[in-house]
Amino acid sequence: MNCSIIIRAYNEEKYIGRLLEGIRQQTIKDVEIILVDSGSTDSTVSIAESYGAKVVHIPSAEFTFGRSLNFGVKSAAREFIVIASAHVYPVYPDWLETLLRPFQDEQVALAYGKQRGYEGSKYSEHQIFHQWYPDVSNFDQPTAFCNNANAAIRKSLWALHPYDETLTGLEDLEWGKWAKGQGYKIAYVAEAEIVHIHNETPRGVYNRYRREAMAFKKIYSESHFSIYDFLRLTFTNVLSDLWHAVRERALLKSLASIFWFRFMQFHGTRIGHRETSLVTPQLRETFYYPRERKPGDKSKRDVEPIRYNDGNE
Repeated sequence: MNCSIIIRAYNEEKYIGRLLEGIRQQTIKDVEIILVDSGSTDSTVSIAESYGAKVVHIPSAEFTFGRSLNFGVKSAAREFIVIASAHVYPVYPDWLETLLRPFQDEQVALAYGKQRGYEGSKYSEHQIFHQWYPDVSNFDQPTAFCNNANAAIRKSLWALHPYDETLTGLEDLEWGKWAKGQGYKIAYVAEAEIVHIHNETPRGVYNRYRREAMAFKKIYSESHFSIYDFLRLTFTNVLSDLWHAVRERALLKSLASIFWFRFMQFHGTRIGHRETSLVTPQLRETFYYPRERKPGDKSKRDVEPIRYNDGNE
C-alpha cells in the first residue's frame, strides 16, 4: 500500500531529519514525501530536498493548519495521505504499514497512531500522551478524536470535505467529526507509534491550549468551560500528576513543571472558551481528565525499533 506523506514545517531543521530518516527506514518504500513549508529561514527545505521531498510553499501570512494541509493534499498523487508533524519521528520501521492497515476496511476514513514524549518532555505532557493514546488499538472508536501529528486519511474523502481553513487548531477533529457524521469509522492504531517533541515555555503551553479551545468552541458551539471547570480540572490533574510522579520517583525534577503546565493548560482552555462544560462526556474525558495508569506500564512489541544516530535525543 503506497502513500503520500504530508509534513507541515516552519524552521524545523533540528528535528525534521530524524523524521525523514525514519521514513527512509520504513518497510513501505513506495512513498511520496511532500513538505509544506510556511517560510522557513533555516535549512529545513534543503534537508527535506536531500531526502527527495517535494516542497510546496505557503506564505506565512496565509498559514492556518487546515490551509497548509489542503495545499499538501492537493499536491499529493496517492489515495492514502499520511500526515506527520515535522517534530515527530517513528519508533518502528513498520509505522506506515501499521498506520495504513485499517484502510483494508473501506469504511475507515481516518487512522491515527500512538504518540509518546521524549526525554525532555514535561512530566504532565507524558501523562497527557498516555491518556489520549492508550496501548490498545480500536479500529472503530466512538468519538471523533484524532490528531494530525500522526494520522492518515483517504484523499477521495478529503476531496468531499477539505480541512477547515478558518480554525485556529483542531482541523483534524473537525474532519473526524464530519467523517463520523457520514457513517465512516475512525481507527486508533497503538502500534503506529511516534515520538512527539515539544519544547514549550509556559506561554507556549497557554497559547496552544487557548487556540485549540477557540477551535473546539467553533466545532462544538454548545461547549462551555467555566471557572469551576478550570479549578476542578487543574486541581485533579495536578494531584494525579503528583501521585504518578511520586510512584515513578520523578517528583523532584517534575514538581515545578507539573504546577505551571497544568495551570497554563486549563487557563488557556478557559480563555479560549471565553468563560463559556464540554458538549460530549467522551470528548471531555479525552481532552481534559487525568489518565489512569499503573507505574511502569509500557507497551512491548516484537519489532526492533529504529536506531537513530543524529545526536538529537
